[in-house]
Amino acid sequence: MSNSIQNRYEFVYLFDVENGNPNGDPDAGNMPRIDPETSYGLVTDVCLKRKIRNYVDIVKANQPPYEIYVKEKAILNRQNEKAYINNSEIERPPSKKLPKKQEDAKKITKWMCDNFFDVRTFGAVMMTEVNCGQVRGPVQLNFARSVDPIVPMEISITRMAVTTDREAEQQSGDNRTMGRKHIVPYALYRAEGYVSAHLAAQTGFSEEDLKLLWDSLINAFEHDHSAARGKMNARKLIVFKHDSMLGNAPAHKLFDLVTIKRTTDGSSPARAFSDYNVIVDRNNVPQGVTLEDKI
Repeated sequence: MSNSIQNRYEFVYLFDVENGNPNGDPDAGNMPRIDPETSYGLVTDVCLKRKIRNYVDIVKANQPPYEIYVKEKAILNRQNEKAYINNSEIERPPSKKLPKKQEDAKKITKWMCDNFFDVRTFGAVMMTEVNCGQVRGPVQLNFARSVDPIVPMEISITRMAVTTDREAEQQSGDNRTMGRKHIVPYALYRAEGYVSAHLAAQTGFSEEDLKLLWDSLINAFEHDHSAARGKMNARKLIVFKHDSMLGNAPAHKLFDLVTIKRTTDGSSPARAFSDYNVIVDRNNVPQGVTLEDKI
């Protein structure tokens, strides 16, 4: 792995959904997540990180130094055990304990950062029975929020089959099963994120990792298509690069440079990305900050 990044970054990420459910809420019958006070749609940071992890897993085939720590059906204790197996000179302590020697504990945590992309990117709490410490990651994402309020729809669907013979007998051979599907007809979502050079130095997050992060956001939905999610696309990735590790401007001032307005009077609901105009105030980018359009 190369040296860690030397610049701070912030980014604005826009993506949309058409006739799909971008992030269902299991506590609400898998309906699209929504702010009940404003009716704006929400997509959690965990959902977006999952798509990044999945893309990296596909591209890098889960090989070090790009293994994925939190992946489908993973058993985290087994993931943690790899650090002790590959550092056999360090005696594994009792359950939930770190090695007594501080340098040994640091070595175990560093091994996890060096080998797992999502650990050195997002951080991880690895204090399970097989304790590998805790890492605060340099890359953080806010919840994505829709640009306009959304009106989720519940659609009836029909399956031309039943599960059991008993159901078939009850329907006299009609063999139909009714179901429900939740969709958002259309919504444009905005997420904002941060990349800390200071924390990157602690985890080893490198320029190669940063490029892979941008690639993951650009291609997040290309390998994630499903009937439930409908048509989802990454639309804009606007990156602010600071000339220094500590940064040259507050993050909120950079985010305020990106605004989104309707191309029409708003009397009818938006149904396409062309219904919006993304405005980037390039004339007021602070000194010491460079604006880059990745999409």
